[in-house]
Amino acid sequence: MAEDTTTHDLIVIGATAGGLSVAEAAARAGVKRVHIMDRGDSVLMPEVISRNDLGIGYGEMVTLIDIDDDGMVIVQSNRRRRKARAVIIGERTYLHESAPPIEVASNERVTVDNLPASVGDADVMVIGVSDHAVEVSAQLAAAGANVVLAADGLDPARLSPVAGEMLATLERERRATVLYRSTPNAIGERDGFPMAYFADRRTPDLEFDHIVFASSRAPADLVSLGVTDAAKASDAVWLFSGKAEEIDMHGAFGPDLWPSVAAARFPDAVVEPYGVRSWSRDTTLADELAEHFYNATITVFEPTHSDLWRLKIRPDHGDTSHLPGQYATLGLGFWESRIDDATDPGLDDKWLKMIRRSYSISSPMFDGNGYLSDYATGDELEFYIVLVAPTDDNVPGLTPRLALKRPGDRIFLGSKVAGRYTLAPVVDPSRTCIFFSTGTGEAPHNAMVTELLRKGHHGPMVSAVTVRQWDDLGYRSEHEKLDARYPNYHYLPLPTREPDFPKTYLQDVVSKGMLSSHYGIELDPDTTDVFLCGNPSMIGLPEGDPEEWPEAKGVVELLTKRGFKLDRRGDPGNIHFEEYW
Repeated sequence: MAEDTTTHDLIVIGATAGGLSVAEAAARAGVKRVHIMDRGDSVLMPEVISRNDLGIGYGEMVTLIDIDDDGMVIVQSNRRRRKARAVIIGERTYLHESAPPIEVASNERVTVDNLPASVGDADVMVIGVSDHAVEVSAQLAAAGANVVLAADGLDPARLSPVAGEMLATLERERRATVLYRSTPNAIGERDGFPMAYFADRRTPDLEFDHIVFASSRAPADLVSLGVTDAAKASDAVWLFSGKAEEIDMHGAFGPDLWPSVAAARFPDAVVEPYGVRSWSRDTTLADELAEHFYNATITVFEPTHSDLWRLKIRPDHGDTSHLPGQYATLGLGFWESRIDDATDPGLDDKWLKMIRRSYSISSPMFDGNGYLSDYATGDELEFYIVLVAPTDDNVPGLTPRLALKRPGDRIFLGSKVAGRYTLAPVVDPSRTCIFFSTGTGEAPHNAMVTELLRKGHHGPMVSAVTVRQWDDLGYRSEHEKLDARYPNYHYLPLPTREPDFPKTYLQDVVSKGMLSSHYGIELDPDTTDVFLCGNPSMIGLPEGDPEEWPEAKGVVELLTKRGFKLDRRGDPGNIHFEEYW
């Protein structure tokens, strides 16, 4: 071990997102000799090191942190003795042996803070809302995993700046999907793989190769680092907690740590607001914000009418692989203009954030040569979206902004295409398949119908959709071509507000036996799968325990009384559904 002592202004122990954030803040404040010590052999965001001209020592195991007679901090590692005017400890203690915070079926593929040894192309869910959860997600994505971060309650503003930058990069490059409003309430097992179960029925159960709980306990193990009592009492040694709820050894929270250190040890430093970027609503930075957040381009924006559009989106990164019926996430910033004069509640606090919403992936029926479209080809995704008008109870954020977009404009597209509303139950090509939808709820059915026909499905098929007016049928001409070309396929559009057409709802199609009278098709539960997508009132799922039917009778109740069974999570049936709000 070298006997000489290297002198620095600031030493940060641990190249975590929090440690890097403080090091960057110090460098920007004019502190010249900032050095990072890390026990690993790499750093997740090396650009933070290079852009701030920081020093870094890899493979350094700290064994002692003490104060000398001159008030300088002495840091002893396995490689070198260093001293500095101030030391910030960014390392954390991991809870490898602790139990997950929710019910988990015994499975070695579910861990706390332990990353799988090999994750190339594996599906991995990370659960957590801290810097650590973002770091784990970034590590897994860098190793080639398909990452989903389940982070109900995560506020990017509460992350350290580098963790926030890391999260934005993962989303922009479509290397991770973030579920900001969803966290599983239980982890089960299916065929040896963990299944994440969500209480929110809008979030489907998801199967993963691995699930990692990222603990949020950030403070380091001061005993293993050899922090002396003198060091703990000194205003030269500080601990980055990474969570506002956890007070560091001097009473400062994570976001307040660097200003506190600067006031105590670097009084001449110019302390900027905590954060990597300092955007302001008072400046015109739409282009810069779009560059930071958006990762896809709108290539087609085709209005059916002013309030209804078909659009195609091409991502900058990643592929467009999906199954017919699945959905993806679209997003635009609150900084974008609206087509209406409504005001988003709390806009001042949300102006720099994005509005995200999941939409079922649609599909044209035919390709450019008149053949049946193949969903698996191409580098774009198609969506079918209606403008949602504001009401006293709801001010929609996304569609009034999307209404102003045109081909060539930028947008956010989530990395994870998901959903269990697929054709997986249809394994017999002779089965009867009935598709009921309201409005844009026909989007997933367009790809499903086309795929069945393309693969030679010869059982009876009906696609019935209710809309207000004929003009609300964005795919009408294509469905009519399918109807004319394939004897086993039937298209049943049902406008409810046209003077020349009797008002008919999808419930009427079932209760009045219209499939039998129109097409000779019987609703036989032994030979039929029914797919429902759209208005929850049309679907009419039972609620409560014991289950009770909603006051307005839906299709599910009508079919159940005919012997059909809901396709529940873990309990297969022949009524499959996807609610739209």
